Amino acid sequence: MSASWRRLKVLGAMMMVNLFIYVMVEVSRSGGREPGGSKVRMPSKRFWTRNPSIEAYWNREQQRLDRVHNPILGGENGSSVALPIWPGWTNATDELASCDPDPAVTRLVKDYNSLPARFKDFLVYMRCRSYPLLVDQPHVCKDQPFLLLVVKSLAPHFDRRQAIRESWGRAGRVANRTVATVFLLGNAAAADHHPDLSEMLRYETSRHRDILQWDYRDSFFNLTVKEVLFLDWLELRCPNASFVFKGDDDVFVNTPRVLDFLGGLAPAKVRDLFVGDVITNAGPHRDKKLKYFIPESLYVGQYPPYAGGGGFLYSGDLALRLRNASRHVALYPIDDVYTGMCLRKLGLAPEKHKGFRTFDIEQKYRSNPCAYKGLVLVHSRTPQEMIKIWGWLSDPELNCQ
Repeated sequence: MSASWRRLKVLGAMMMVNLFIYVMVEVSRSGGREPGGSKVRMPSKRFWTRNPSIEAYWNREQQRLDRVHNPILGGENGSSVALPIWPGWTNATDELASCDPDPAVTRLVKDYNSLPARFKDFLVYMRCRSYPLLVDQPHVCKDQPFLLLVVKSLAPHFDRRQAIRESWGRAGRVANRTVATVFLLGNAAAADHHPDLSEMLRYETSRHRDILQWDYRDSFFNLTVKEVLFLDWLELRCPNASFVFKGDDDVFVNTPRVLDFLGGLAPAKVRDLFVGDVITNAGPHRDKKLKYFIPESLYVGQYPPYAGGGGFLYSGDLALRLRNASRHVALYPIDDVYTGMCLRKLGLAPEKHKGFRTFDIEQKYRSNPCAYKGLVLVHSRTPQEMIKIWGWLSDPELNCQ
């Protein structure tokens, strides 16, 4: 019995060796193919890398933020870790805390010394996103507004704000919906040759209780700062607003038409709603004489689709997600483009709505009340024209059949 058992063990071992040799031969014949017959392709380089050829400062800064917030590169506890990818950058993870001027910019932007002053000012404070809130209105959203009207304004624009209050920006119950209004202001700096209007602004604030003001320089390039500060405020004070309209103080908005549009939305369209006058296939202007000039040392590439900053309409849910996305997108000096960048970060794009006329309507129709009946927004209009158009649309005798 013992001899037979030994023979069986030897025979079994030989069979296993033969099976192993057979498997190895078949694998070598197949060339490492998958079960479906396709050849297994091994990656020839790292699956994630940075593009070292881009020297534009914004692109580099965005690349750094992408590394900071990349979950694959995060620490053991799941938190993101900053990795320096350009000389002069640090490993600090809290980039939102410091509002000191960044001296490294003067070395990292190759033509910094030849740039206009507005670019220098923007660049040295580009990482700052937190400024003191001087004037707050915590009561504005106590009734959880259906529509929050948010108007970008400047301290000296008293007449525009008052015209909006008396026309399309009236707060309260409109078409059986709760509407709230706030005006966003920074500081009118003496360096920009503004007179001291602080006493008048204090009176306006106490009288109307609809001013939000932060302690930062209110300039064209800082409109992006105004955007992120408002989103922070919204999350704190007004997270339950159903919808948000955000626009300039020189537009006319047909508020009843906005409410009518929102009331007719399909439920599936509400969460990701973002509509306006959408601009596509655009890029930075390189002509130094233009208001929207951007040097190549700051940004290269095409812009994502974005809605013109004259005014756009989006859901409150999306507003909160934009706030979170904005923490992952480097500030850009053109605010409507920046909002488009944040939308892209969320995998979304704005939707064009023909009722938004940020480039006005034809001259021959501007004095026709019925031309405004089906529109959402028209840019631009004076305070007097706002009052006049609102009177036209509020007239029960208006017949536009």
